[in-house]
Amino acid sequence: MTSSAHPSTLPAQRFDAQGQAHVDWRIVLALAGPLIANSAIQAALNLIDTWFIGRLSTNALAGMGAIHWLTIVFIGLLSGVGMAVQTLVAQAYGGRRFMRASQATWTALWAALFTAPLFVVVGLLGDRILAPFALDPEVNQLALQFWQPRMFGAGLGSALWAILGFFNGIGRARITLSINLFTLAINAVLAQLFIFQFHWGIAGAAWATNCATAVGLLLALWVFVRSKDLIRYRAHLTWRLHWQRLKSQFQLGLPMGVLLAADLFGFSLFQLMQVKLGAVDGAASQVVMMLTSIAYMPAIGIALAGTTLVGQSIGAGDKVWARKLGNFIILLAVAYMGSIGLILGLTSPWLMPLFVTTNDTLSAEVIRTGITIMWLAAAYQLFDGMTLGSQFCLRGAGDATVPAVLVLTMSWLFFVPLAHSLAFSTDAGWVSFLPQFGFGAVGGWSAAVIYVCLIGLTMLTRWRSKAWERIKIR
Repeated sequence: MTSSAHPSTLPAQRFDAQGQAHVDWRIVLALAGPLIANSAIQAALNLIDTWFIGRLSTNALAGMGAIHWLTIVFIGLLSGVGMAVQTLVAQAYGGRRFMRASQATWTALWAALFTAPLFVVVGLLGDRILAPFALDPEVNQLALQFWQPRMFGAGLGSALWAILGFFNGIGRARITLSINLFTLAINAVLAQLFIFQFHWGIAGAAWATNCATAVGLLLALWVFVRSKDLIRYRAHLTWRLHWQRLKSQFQLGLPMGVLLAADLFGFSLFQLMQVKLGAVDGAASQVVMMLTSIAYMPAIGIALAGTTLVGQSIGAGDKVWARKLGNFIILLAVAYMGSIGLILGLTSPWLMPLFVTTNDTLSAEVIRTGITIMWLAAAYQLFDGMTLGSQFCLRGAGDATVPAVLVLTMSWLFFVPLAHSLAFSTDAGWVSFLPQFGFGAVGGWSAAVIYVCLIGLTMLTRWRSKAWERIKIR
């Protein structure tokens, strides 16, 4: 990932005629392109599931919306070691410590094996987890039908996440792209088969994801161990578990998982509030969430490029260059998400009808509500790009604890109470000690706009503080 015009080992660096170093945007895009495509595939998976489930009923769509983010919260909390793989691999790659890169990957795979039983327990406790939110009985039952099988297979996703983090960390994102495309195709076929042909309903969507993930994991593991192109990483020799490495990787990965979980737990409660307001608000919010993934999932691809480039630069011993690359990535993420947010708002009257069934009497109301809140979601996309770009560049530097604390505080102590106050009318919410203004879905989404803008500015401030430059390489 370096320029051949100058004897440099730094990633994405080129020199002009005067010998001044610049960010080679072509190299950045060459890395970011497959990562963007990978994230777009995940967005496509989400949209496919939403489209299939929308064909069942509005209540099924609301049920999926009730636990969509909550499933990711638990996956994030229990998969932190895997999330640390890309950071450790990128830094090891920058420092030419190739066997260390494969060892970090195997460590995450061991962690995924150890946490698999915990996912099963979480799946079995689904009714108790949803009980405090007092959802409509039919919506609650549909949510549990998706929740349990999705949690049972979550450990597979955690393991696949770890191996793909290795490929991303060494700048071989095209391998990740090929595996994800294969997984997407299998998921689409199995979703149609399980949901409609086998009549498994909403549970079929979860089982389709699990089966497709298992196939993707086997393929990724085969490439990781057997590919001749990756022989210098000696993956066939570094598979043994080292408890000290596991502990160290856990210490780095746990805050990363907490950061993801803290933010998404806030949004999962927010989404549960929309479902609590009614099936229409819950279904409309789920569709908007999935449509905005067109913005944030590719932006995650851009941000992941920041994790790799910042990590590789730090591994090579140049934190000044890491800062310059990080600034470039953040600007790129902001520009992309701001543009896509505007497009989503303008096209929402044509997009919303694609995700409802004409046989449902609530469809027209879902479309009207969805168009309104889509513009609110579009309003914060620029700041969400700022958040993602900053967070993932900080992750590349190994700076996860302070960002996790900041997100945890702002999400749970500010965003969630504000969304509750603005969404619910008196005695309609979960608690009575908060002021309640009763603005419905529009109120809840207005709270989301305020929160995302604040968290974006906070993460950018953390990046620009340069505190991450004092963190030692692991």
